[in-house]
Amino acid sequence: MKATEARVLDFLKKSPQFVIPIYQRTYSWTEPECRQLWDDILRCGKHDQIAVHFIGSIVYIEEGLSMVTHQAPLMVIDGQQRLTTVTLLLAALAEAIFGKEEPFDGFSQRKIRNYYLVNPEEEGERHFKLLLSQTDRDTLTALVGGTESPVESSLRVSENFALFQKWLDSSQDDLVTLCKGLAKLVLVDIALNRDQDNPQLIFESMNSTGKELSQADLIRNFILMGLKPKFQTRLYKEYWRPMEIAFGQEAYGTHFDAFMRHFLTVKTGEIPKISGVYDAFKNHTNFSKEEDVGEEDHIENIVSEVREYARYFCAMALGGESDPDLKRAFHDLRELKVDVAYPFLLELYADYAAGTLSNKDLASAVRLVEAYVFRRVISAIPTNSMNKTFATFGKALKKDQYLESLRAHFLLLPSYRRFPNDEEFHRDLQTRDLYHFRSRSYWLRRFENYQRKELVAVDEYTIEHIMPQNENLNESWQSALGHDWKSIQEQWLHTLGNLTLTRYNSEYSDKPFCEKRDMKGGFGVSPLRLNEGLGQLETWDENAIKSRAGRLADQAIEVWCCPQLDETTLDTYRPKKIENATYSIEEHQYLLSPTMLPIYEAFRSAVIALDDCVSEEVLKLYVAYKAETNFVDIIPQSKRMRLSLNMNFPDINDPKGICKDVTGLGLWGNGNVQVNLTSLEELPYVIGLVRQSLELQLGDGGEE
Repeated sequence: MKATEARVLDFLKKSPQFVIPIYQRTYSWTEPECRQLWDDILRCGKHDQIAVHFIGSIVYIEEGLSMVTHQAPLMVIDGQQRLTTVTLLLAALAEAIFGKEEPFDGFSQRKIRNYYLVNPEEEGERHFKLLLSQTDRDTLTALVGGTESPVESSLRVSENFALFQKWLDSSQDDLVTLCKGLAKLVLVDIALNRDQDNPQLIFESMNSTGKELSQADLIRNFILMGLKPKFQTRLYKEYWRPMEIAFGQEAYGTHFDAFMRHFLTVKTGEIPKISGVYDAFKNHTNFSKEEDVGEEDHIENIVSEVREYARYFCAMALGGESDPDLKRAFHDLRELKVDVAYPFLLELYADYAAGTLSNKDLASAVRLVEAYVFRRVISAIPTNSMNKTFATFGKALKKDQYLESLRAHFLLLPSYRRFPNDEEFHRDLQTRDLYHFRSRSYWLRRFENYQRKELVAVDEYTIEHIMPQNENLNESWQSALGHDWKSIQEQWLHTLGNLTLTRYNSEYSDKPFCEKRDMKGGFGVSPLRLNEGLGQLETWDENAIKSRAGRLADQAIEVWCCPQLDETTLDTYRPKKIENATYSIEEHQYLLSPTMLPIYEAFRSAVIALDDCVSEEVLKLYVAYKAETNFVDIIPQSKRMRLSLNMNFPDINDPKGICKDVTGLGLWGNGNVQVNLTSLEELPYVIGLVRQSLELQLGDGGEE
């Protein structure tokens, strides 16, 4: 690697051509970045005391270390945003001074074009100083060459060129200042030798903050950078570019990192942090780019697999599914915002694509996932465990009894991960505030369109409170509700029994129930299923609200159905119990001493109170507290309780610094974190440490 400081204009003038490799992201600067560069150029152009303005570095690959004297095209691996923006500004400046005298020495239209924008004696693509990637390329060459823009033009390139045109048009008196400022721009010219330098490592170090490039950008560059040009081009065109097109420009920027996280979760069983997806992908692929056929096959297999899973993700998460039943099921999941389920759903879809799972069974499986998530939300069960639940779900399935094993696994989930049964769901649905539910159009639409072939466009309706929201109900409503009207309104206002759909919300207003029922478009003639029965009621009071809520809750059990298996079949899926020798607390005499017993009892009560799923198991050498497995163990000692927290030492948040790293020491208990408890005064802080271990196991210890 060789780095030198250079004036931007000299750098462009001496360089034969810059090529942005196909794997690089498209041009992405927007108005704020362009405005910043424009203002910086004008500022240094106005002040003679400012000698130079540094704009960053340009990193490129060449065959040797001859810098810009080498006449082969230079492959840019960092700095394309700055390089492209300066080129757009120069192109707009050349257009603005067409037919005018040279505003500043060296800045005639002919010199700007022939020095910085084109190679005048070359033809075809070699004519242009800068060649971008993808649709960016055709748009930029059209602007520089003065030809018509392509049909599918680059929005960013076109918009930013237009910005510079507008600013130049309103700054005719500042052309000299602008030219002076352009002449002061300086960069660091960094040339890499393909044989001696590792472009990928240098690229990573220059983008280590993760602010400039997305995880997807880093992954794409990691895969393609450094490959033989023909192989690189084929991989991009056959696999990566189709993914970008399938996602679309906007969704690629907002969803691709999340997709890669879900993909890696499927493949590794571990959930990487969203900021660590790139590192997780490198660890998963484990390939080097040596020039042999085996490595090329390995790379292509990985890219091909990512492409296939991207197709599955687009079908589910971006509306790309063609099968009508699956399309509708995936749409409902998207409205419910079940992102944590995508690793499991990707695995299901892969089996569907391979023919292991029929489309009917896949649709049934998706509906079970939907019902599981919705029932848990309605029953107010904390959702922090669901990411881990779905990350490992596929391991429990028997692919030869796919749907049956899926139902069994749902039914056998432990209490804090449970699938709420019909009784729990039926009860909670009637009293839950559904008006402020995060996706209220979702549950209303599911109710209204359940088993309908002619679907109702629920989004065209508004939600209606049959008993009005007005805190000062009129006398008619107070009379209908009775002397406890205020408490009835507070308790039932936003609940299932009092909510419906209408297109006459403004007409209904706070009118009495009978008027809402009998008016034009009233409940009595409503075609909506949600309003069935309202036309036959004489009054709307607490009993009517509760009666309707019960009827709708009956229906909800069918809409969001619980998996059903007979006990005999379910027993075949229950884990076999391992008979262990039983021990009692009396065998741990240290815990029963007058000094330690109060501490043990207080600790035991506090840990069990952390969550309903916590259980205690007394073993021969220690006492274990479990959710799915041990999260804290007590190793009794004469003057203290030595606690072993089942987590890695770097993951513990211990401001007081009382924890000890016991990784690899082979002590009794589970985990790599040890802490001692010697008094009741220490208990609150220690329980806070224990809670971290439990939450990590339940799924709340990682980044969502």
